[in-house]
Amino acid sequence: MSLPPEKVSELKQVIDDHLRRIDIHGRIRGVLAETLRENQDGAHGPLSEADFLHALQRRGIIDDVVNSLRFTQEVPTDEETGSPSKRATQVVNKNLIHLEKINLDPSRRYLYLQVLGGKAFLEHLQEPESLPGQERSTYTLYLQFRNQRFHSKPVPATCEPDLKEGFLLDIHRDGAGDGSKMADPTDMLSMCDPAHLVLVRTDSCYETTLVSSYFLDWRIVLSGNTCLALELMGVGNESKVPAGVLNVKLELYPPITETLNIDIIIAQQSLERQRTAEKDRLFLVYAKQWWREFLEIRPSNKSRMLKIFAQDENGINRPVCSYVHVLRAGRVIENPRLASRFVSLLAQERALVVGGGGKQDQWCTLMAFLCRGKGDCEDHSTLLCSLLLGFGLDAYVCVGTKAKGRPHTWVMTQTTDGDVTFWESLTSSRYVHYPIIPDSLPLAPEPKPSSPYGTVGCVFNHRSFLANCQPSDAVAFCIFDFQNPSRWKPMSEEALKSVCSPGSPSVPFPPPLCAPVLDAASASNQMEMELRYLMSEHRKDLELTTVWDDHLSYILSSALSVYESERCTGISCGTQEFQDAVRRVVPVGHTFKGFPYHFLHRNARRIFATCLKSAFCEEIVCCRGDHVRLAVRVHVYAFPENTCGVWVMFACKYRCVL
Repeated sequence: MSLPPEKVSELKQVIDDHLRRIDIHGRIRGVLAETLRENQDGAHGPLSEADFLHALQRRGIIDDVVNSLRFTQEVPTDEETGSPSKRATQVVNKNLIHLEKINLDPSRRYLYLQVLGGKAFLEHLQEPESLPGQERSTYTLYLQFRNQRFHSKPVPATCEPDLKEGFLLDIHRDGAGDGSKMADPTDMLSMCDPAHLVLVRTDSCYETTLVSSYFLDWRIVLSGNTCLALELMGVGNESKVPAGVLNVKLELYPPITETLNIDIIIAQQSLERQRTAEKDRLFLVYAKQWWREFLEIRPSNKSRMLKIFAQDENGINRPVCSYVHVLRAGRVIENPRLASRFVSLLAQERALVVGGGGKQDQWCTLMAFLCRGKGDCEDHSTLLCSLLLGFGLDAYVCVGTKAKGRPHTWVMTQTTDGDVTFWESLTSSRYVHYPIIPDSLPLAPEPKPSSPYGTVGCVFNHRSFLANCQPSDAVAFCIFDFQNPSRWKPMSEEALKSVCSPGSPSVPFPPPLCAPVLDAASASNQMEMELRYLMSEHRKDLELTTVWDDHLSYILSSALSVYESERCTGISCGTQEFQDAVRRVVPVGHTFKGFPYHFLHRNARRIFATCLKSAFCEEIVCCRGDHVRLAVRVHVYAFPENTCGVWVMFACKYRCVL
């Protein structure tokens, strides 16, 4: 079997690294020197290459090298790939070769962050004991450094979780032409970008919980290899309560020849904290003055929905503009409407106060939101706005209320002609804004609102913050002319830039989106088989037989494709073909019933239980009649960050018996 060139070079690098690690060159030199000493008198004549190879073989050097490499073959099973695999992959024994340190560019510097385990994680003790055969809760550690993302394998959630992973972080300078140059200690000392560690717990029902969000200043390693015990704090109301301790080891590769004095590193960190604190203080002074000026415009402005600061998951107050970034999705998302669809697939969950009573004011950092996979409307809106900015749109997050006065955030975009479109981040719905002009003639009956939003108090993005100072803050009467200071009061862009520039200690770089790894076709087939089994068992309990119509099931695919396309583009096309196909497959005198459902997870039992709560679905599943034929179709659509949209359609055709 031939390997592609990149695999050949990778294999060569693995072997070379291993030979250096076992000092094979030193051992060979020793054997050669010993052979030369034995033949100093030249009794056996001049030594040849064959003599040296024979000496190496006699002393077992060659056998030791071959045995230590220990190549094995792993053939993917049907459970891993969904289909028989005809290719075998050669892998090197991980116990002998640290795969984190292969394929290193000799001109680059790397930080090797090794997680040695955790302890004192006591929260899981409050969970009930798992039943035999039931999956236990797990911990997963996520890490981001600049534009690099990693995650550990899930481990059982215990007091001392066996989190043992190694992450290789590429450290490079940001200057033009410096990307391929090795960073020296002075360069690395000036890099204030932290490594962001996010710990997530997943329970037996696959529900995720954000355990901790920790920003690690790694520059302590410039004084030498370092072992640290990181005290991870909780999130939200528990941000002052320890969640557990994580032991990590930091080392640079290649090692620096001259380490820095620890006092120099501490002084640099202290200086950066002072500068950040001073910038925050000056911005707070400016924000207070700006707020007083806003209230002087109209006393009623005090009741408007303005949000200048928001607390993150660690309880730190940050300007809302720092939650928005210009986020380019690369090739994993192709257009703005797919970006809106992706954001809507992230589940909504409100951060509740302990004991209930209301909603907790918590805006998650982008990394924590993506790792957790769910959040409130503020998290969805800031992510959608960031993606739309990455696609070159003029996008803003709107802070206001919905029609019933409930606080809400959404996204708006404005064209170069001034046309405004609202984007609902929770549902991917879009609404074109047509403002009502009270003084316009002729007078006409007041039209219905073009969107579900009631009022808007302010809008913002990564570089702008504008407060609505129009006589009415009702969305229906709002004119989004940001250049008119009589309608919108802006904050100074320079003041915002001083505290919201990405890369500063308080504003980490936005994480890149991870491409989907789910095989959508295999997942669809698996879920469909599970739902067929559950449906057959349910009908068996009702003493009903089950006869499947595979052709009808296949026809349902076109309907599910239409529904997904409509969610992504807002345009419905293809329903006529589906209706015509159904008419052809359903005989005269028979009745057809079908209904689609949409889910954000792939748990077949939960899906079936949810569908049975619908009277219409129960009528299909429990259908009685003559010549009853049943069908079910599943389509799983994979999106970045392991999110998915799952469409399920149950259908039946039968002849009524009167």
